[in-house]
Amino acid sequence: MSGGEQSNGGMAPATARKVEYTIIGLGVLALLLIFQPFDITLFTAGCVLVVLAGLINNLLPLAQPGVPMRSLVKAGMIVAMIFCIVLLVAIFAAHLYGVFFLKPPDPNTLSGKAQLNAMPWYMHGFTWAIAVIAGVLAALMMLRRRRS
Repeated sequence: MSGGEQSNGGMAPATARKVEYTIIGLGVLALLLIFQPFDITLFTAGCVLVVLAGLINNLLPLAQPGVPMRSLVKAGMIVAMIFCIVLLVAIFAAHLYGVFFLKPPDPNTLSGKAQLNAMPWYMHGFTWAIAVIAGVLAALMMLRRRRS
């Protein structure tokens, strides 16, 4: 039995409290970074942390004594996978919006030439990285279910 688990395999009260305070602390840190007036880079980090903290807040109900750490990790993987899938759908929806509702770029202008020569959305490394992360999370969840 490790220091953070009870004899039934669940989190000890101290571990659950640490998890809960960490999740809440992440949200407070994000807000502090957003509303500080000193540096735009800290503001950007705060904006990213707000999204991350909002996703991690879904794990707060599992930060209870007696809940297995395995359940917390599994819920975190599910939240991350859903976020990746939603992000891919949003990228595709933005592409479809551009296709159907925006006029095509003018090849006679400098900006139009740049837009026409730009790499398509589905060839960007970011899009594929998000897709790979979603796939790996799904595969890990399937492997965990088979082992259990």
